[in-house]
Amino acid sequence: MTGLPGGPGPAGSTSTGRGGTAPSRRLVVLRHAKSAWPEGVSDRDRPLAARGERDAPAAGRAIADTVGPPGLALCSTAVRARRTWELAAAEWDTPPPVRYESRLYAAEVPGLLAVLREAPAEVGTLLLIGHNPGLADLVLTLAGDGADDTLDRVRTKFPTSAVAVLSWRGADWSDLAPGAALLTAMTVPRGPVR
Repeated sequence: MTGLPGGPGPAGSTSTGRGGTAPSRRLVVLRHAKSAWPEGVSDRDRPLAARGERDAPAAGRAIADTVGPPGLALCSTAVRARRTWELAAAEWDTPPPVRYESRLYAAEVPGLLAVLREAPAEVGTLLLIGHNPGLADLVLTLAGDGADDTLDRVRTKFPTSAVAVLSWRGADWSDLAPGAALLTAMTVPRGPVR
């Protein structure tokens, strides 16, 4: 597993985005863990596969170890996304509040941005849990630049359990705009094989 740089606490001193005096904010994007495909189950109701049950806690640990628990989680209502959230959040001493949002299911970039822009201004670090291809497209839309090879890695593949961290400056989440963020990390946490 590749670690996420940064560490808990205020988001670095990145001046990317609007206004040098605006607060630094972080968006953590988590694709749901690997899901199963049981016969006769609708797409929205698909559960996690055994690998997903192992990987989701690893994603929670990676997020906690590097950026700390977010101030708020926004999660798709799909079963696989909700279960990913439950397992990831169980790795934190004090999980943040979560909002289950039906608009995140199968959402494309405009829909994802609409939900993100509604987040309260007091939230400094926001976690988004959802689905591809929307999440990968969102990361690539928001990132004006990336650290190391992060952008190339997202372009190549944003697999299940992938975690991307975007930093930007803005007075409010409604200021979040294409190209305004720096992609500081992209990793794919994996749990132990049993």
